[in-house]
Parts: sequence; structure tokens; C-alpha cells
Amino acid sequence: MQGLFVRHWIAWLAALVLAAPQLGLAASQKPSAAKLSSKDTAESHLGKGYDALKQDRYDVAADEFRAALRLDPKLVLRARFPLAVALFEMKKPEEARREFEGVRREVGDHPNISYYLGRLDLEALNFAGAIQNFSKAMEKPPFPDAAYYLGYAYFKQEDLANAEKCFKQAAELTPHDARVQYQLGLVYRKQGKEEEAKKAMEGSSEQRRRDSNESQLRLECAKKLDQGPRQEAHALCEQLYDPDNAEKLTALGTIYGQHGDAEAALKPLRRAAELAPQSPQMQYNLALAYFQMNHFEEARTPLANALARWPDIFQLNFLYGAVLSKLGEDIQAYQSLRRAHELNAQDAATGDLLFLTGLSLARKAQSARQYPDSLRYLEEIAALRPQEPVPHRIRAEIYNATGRPAQAAKEQQEADRLTQEVGKTQ
Repeated sequence: MQGLFVRHWIAWLAALVLAAPQLGLAASQKPSAAKLSSKDTAESHLGKGYDALKQDRYDVAADEFRAALRLDPKLVLRARFPLAVALFEMKKPEEARREFEGVRREVGDHPNISYYLGRLDLEALNFAGAIQNFSKAMEKPPFPDAAYYLGYAYFKQEDLANAEKCFKQAAELTPHDARVQYQLGLVYRKQGKEEEAKKAMEGSSEQRRRDSNESQLRLECAKKLDQGPRQEAHALCEQLYDPDNAEKLTALGTIYGQHGDAEAALKPLRRAAELAPQSPQMQYNLALAYFQMNHFEEARTPLANALARWPDIFQLNFLYGAVLSKLGEDIQAYQSLRRAHELNAQDAATGDLLFLTGLSLARKAQSARQYPDSLRYLEEIAALRPQEPVPHRIRAEIYNATGRPAQAAKEQQEADRLTQEVGKTQ
């Protein structure tokens, strides 16, 4: 089973937010058996690219998105935009700008594009350009720190009034960001407001102290969970509980989950999911905690809601397939697992569960004498696991039952050959 999403995934989520309106089209496509077994498809490169982004492996992500674009140059939103994000994170500003501007020419202005172009403008000390781009981004800000960066650009242009306005807005959006109070203090100091400047600077220093204390508390919490007793560990760890901060709640839930306390993880993860209902990260974390406790029906809802908006996320599709499989809904489980495999054909756990689910569906269809459906499933899983004899054996049974002895003999012969091969490797 996949682990908790620990990263913020800012770059990766940006790509998906921008691409969301078009993602449903790909999710509805039904791959053929050949496509199911292929490892070199645009979809598989996209899945691996997104996965690399969340692990901060930006060079790998860039290679995967370029590979996807070579196979399908029309993937402007789903591949070229995250490619630009990866290049941005790799500190390749010229290449990143070229890709971002290329996306903008294709799809028009979008807050996500303007945000990253504004960041690039700041790095190039083009503060006027940054103000222009961040102002566009603020029409529908993709990230809470957009207001901070806009305020910083105004400050560098000596527009203190607008800088103050933006930093105050940033303080509301990101109240735990020590940078905001520090920059606001600098603005006040330039305005001659010494009392306000002193108060803002003290607030920034206090936030930095709190951040340091929380970091130490997280280490002590993890250590206590390992050493026990759990009641004492919970008393310590619950000091990290902040009912209004989804990121801190996720961090606490992650600590619980990583140390084998899924039940304790539920409270902070449930609250984080309430605070960030549009975040696939938060919904996945909650669903995984439910799954680990065998509460499969409760796990279904957050996954279904997240997949309605984010159908191209491998981890969501895989966990949803596993949940549906546990609930006995094999047809829906097979569809979700097939989508997960399409996004990440390298994941062995997905391939194994997809094979077993397809095999179950094939047997059920065979028992109901729905032979065409059974043969279709068998064809797909045989392509997925060509070394497995069972699909060929079942096909032989079906061909015998439907009066096709020659085909039955051929399939039985193949089943026997594969069985012998398996025996040699054991």
C-alpha cells in the first residue's frame, strides 16, 4: 500500500489545478489489452512524472514529461505545464519561462501561469513584470503566498502603500509565515511607524521560535510513539494539534500513521480534510487511515470525491481500487486499478491487484456463462502477466464449453507449458 502524502506538492498540484478541466477525458478512455500491458505510453510517462514531482525529483519529472510530449504533443496542460514547473524547481529560469509562455500562448492567461512567471520575474529582478504577473494571479490566487510575493515586488518598487496592503492580506492567508511579519516590519520602518515595525518584527521572531519548538516536538512525539506507552505519547503529540491549520494537522496525522497508530491519525486527518476539501493530498491521507483500520465504506467517500476532480492521480486510483476490491465491487475496482496501472505501469502492487481482480471477474463471468465478458478479462490479464498459466487454462475451459476444441487444446497446451516454466523457477 502506498504511504501518506508527506510533501506539500506545490508544483505538482499547480499542474493539476491548471489541467483539471481536461483530465476527465483521459480518465474515460478504456485501454485495450495491448495498451494495458504497454509501459511506454504518454499516460504512463505522465504518471511517473507526477510521482517524481511529489518526490522533488525534478530532473526525472522533466524527462518523463518530455517523453509524454514526444508521444503526444497536444498534452499542453498535462505535460508541458508541469515540465515548466519542474524546470522552475531545477533553477533553469530561461527554459522554464519558455515553457510557461508556450503554455500561455496555447491556453491564454491563467493564475497558475501568471504566478510562476511572477516568480521568475522576481528572480530576474524585474519587479514591474512581477507586479503585473502577480496582480493577474491574485484574481484567483493559486497559492496563499501569491500575496506575499506581490507585496515584496511592490516593496522593491518603493510602493509602500500597496506593499503594506499585500502583506496584511498575506498575514491573513498565511498567519504562520514568519517572512510576512518580517517584511511588514520593514515596510512600517520605511514609513516611519516604529511601534508597528517593532511589533511586526517581534511577531516574526516569535513565529520562528514556535516553528523551532514544533519541529522539536514532532521529533519527541515520534520517539514517544515508538517507546510508549501510547497514552503518554498521545498527551505529548496532541500539543501539535491545531484545528485551523491543515498542514500541521496533516503532519501530525502523518506521524501517527508512520508509527502504526492509524486510529489516532483519524482525528487530525479528518479535520485537515474538512479544512481543505479540494486537496487530493488531504483526502488520500484520510482514506488511507480508514483503509488501514478496515473501515472501507468510510474510505470510499473521500476518494470518490477527490477522483471526481483529480482523475489522473495514480495514488488515488490505486487506493480507490483497493477499497472497492475489499467492498466486493470488482467491476468498479478493476476500472480504477486499470487507470492506476495506465498511469504507473511500473508499480508491482497495482499490477498484482489488477490481475487478481480481473481473474475474479473472469471466473464470475464464466460461472454465469457470460463467455465473451470472461474472455475479454482473460485477454487483458494475460497481456498483463504473460507468464501466468491460469488465464490460458480458463480459456481452454471456455472453448471446450462452447464447442471450439482446437482453440481449447491450444490454450491448454500453453497453460501446461507455463506451468512447467513456473515449476522450473521454484
